[in-house]
Amino acid sequence: MLLERCSSPLFLLQIWIEAMLDRPSAAIAHKPWLGADAPQDFISLADVVSFARQYLFSILAFVVAGIVCATFYFATSDPIYSARTQILIEPKIPRNLQQQPAEVNLSLDTAQVESQLAVLRSQKIAMMVIDDLGLLDNPTFRDLDGPTIGERFRRAWMGIVDAGGFHAGNAALTDFFHSVLPWPDRLEVNGPQLESERRRRAVEIFSDGLDVQRVGVSYAMDITFQSHDPALAARVANATAEAFVREQVQTTTATASEGIAWLERRMREVGDQMNRATRVAQEFRAKHDYSIGQDETPVAGQDLVHSEGKPTHQITLEQLEVTADTYRKMYESLLAAYTNSVDQQPYLIADARVITSATSPKNASRPRKTLILAFGALAGLVAGIGFAVARRGLDRNVRTPRQIRRELGLACIGELPPVSFRRGGFGRLDEVLRNPDSSFSGSLRSVKAIMGLAGANASRGRRIGITSVSPGDGKSTVVSNLAALCGGSGTATLVINADDKSALANERLFSSDFTVVDRDSGNPKDISKQIQFIEKTSFYYLKNDASNWANLLIPDNMEKLLNEVGSYSIVIVELPPFSSGAEGLALCPLLDGVIVVAQWGVTSLDQLEDLTQTLKNTNSSVLGVLMTRVRTVSARRYRKRAGQAPR
Repeated sequence: MLLERCSSPLFLLQIWIEAMLDRPSAAIAHKPWLGADAPQDFISLADVVSFARQYLFSILAFVVAGIVCATFYFATSDPIYSARTQILIEPKIPRNLQQQPAEVNLSLDTAQVESQLAVLRSQKIAMMVIDDLGLLDNPTFRDLDGPTIGERFRRAWMGIVDAGGFHAGNAALTDFFHSVLPWPDRLEVNGPQLESERRRRAVEIFSDGLDVQRVGVSYAMDITFQSHDPALAARVANATAEAFVREQVQTTTATASEGIAWLERRMREVGDQMNRATRVAQEFRAKHDYSIGQDETPVAGQDLVHSEGKPTHQITLEQLEVTADTYRKMYESLLAAYTNSVDQQPYLIADARVITSATSPKNASRPRKTLILAFGALAGLVAGIGFAVARRGLDRNVRTPRQIRRELGLACIGELPPVSFRRGGFGRLDEVLRNPDSSFSGSLRSVKAIMGLAGANASRGRRIGITSVSPGDGKSTVVSNLAALCGGSGTATLVINADDKSALANERLFSSDFTVVDRDSGNPKDISKQIQFIEKTSFYYLKNDASNWANLLIPDNMEKLLNEVGSYSIVIVELPPFSSGAEGLALCPLLDGVIVVAQWGVTSLDQLEDLTQTLKNTNSSVLGVLMTRVRTVSARRYRKRAGQAPR
């Protein structure tokens, strides 16, 4: 069953996504609380929203950077204009093949069109256009490659200078760009270029700017040429179409001329043979003989004389006349073909014609600003998400309840959002009283409800300890507001401060906003005189310096103190942070439960794991982890639970 589940593609995809968002699965394989058959939680929509909100500014920064780069690209690029002309070619299918199946005719058509496309892209057409328009000496006829990075920065800087009118104030920086970045008119050529090299370069530029495409399955072809000059683009496109038509006529004319020359040569040969055969026949008839003497010249093509000059057989008059008549007919046929070719030569036309002429374009076809901006934004978005995923994968700070559950095997009992500051603290120590309907107060009500589930002795109240990994995690804020929440509900609540560096130890509560009175004035017990009542927050407080916190860290002393204050329903002990030493955690076994406070995005998971593991080794009951200054609440269930918790 386990093997089948591990081989499931959905399971593997889930592991990969969780590895990107939280931590590699191999890092949690050693957790003792994760059994082999433990159910795997899928990433919910709330987790995705939390991830997006957490890295929203980073992703937006990459998107803005992508848009800025795209703007820089098309702002420093030269505009390119495209001119288009269209020609139509006439199909040439032999008559004997026109009756073939449609597949054969389609294959022949495709081959003919592709051949014409190859001719249009050939170097011959390129050289004809270059020579016709004199493009070798045209400065606007240059390659379409964009400027270099240095040239782009120079253009951007000159644009800023021109727009802001900073010529005088930025003369030194402008001179720097002049000296470092090459200007087009200052580029030096290493010696004069050969004519062949110039023509080769011109052909390359022509081929880069030319685009020839067939229009659907028709015999029409689009000829498009791109150039930095719109007028030049139209001229080159039209010249290309004209050169193609002219090349067709020249090719046909050259073929016809070669045919006429061959006919002339053949006519002379056949005429000579005809005359020779006629002369032999006439001589034979004049002699009234049935044979030709040995001194007679044989007709070309006939084997009349054997070796040693003796005739092998007798030639009759009829044979000689037939031979002469045959040569005469051949000569007449060649003469007719020659006459027909000469008559048709002035009327030779091309197999292609121009159906649409190119005009000078008004708008640049490149760069496409909208497309480049969209691509820049998309590239920035992808890069931002990749950066966020990589950062999340390498981040070992606590951020989500999922991490706490999977890494520590503990529950996240609350997520406290940031509240207003006071003298550099993490929030006001009476925030629940100032804003009772806030999400901060709602989360603390959930913590209060969880505190009620902690085991307690029937003869005494609940004893809850609150600690953190390091100072500044918001532990004092949690202690004060949680005590105020309990005291405000009518529950006798006592706060014992065992941390001399907390906000409570620095008398942040003892300002002019609060009234401090003795709980039992005149009571002979010393411990009772040391406990003070904070009237506005409605909880009792055993001040640190009065109770001598160093002595309170001794378990025996703390146990005696807890026995003496057993009349309080809830006793909250503010323990020292884990970074100050593990001796403060020796008091935890005396308590009914311990709440660990962790700062969102700051507290390390490794340190938090060390703290919770130390608490478990001391047989302390850990109620859960409470996150403070949470920028994005990752699970809505905490909000719902906070809203439904008893007040």
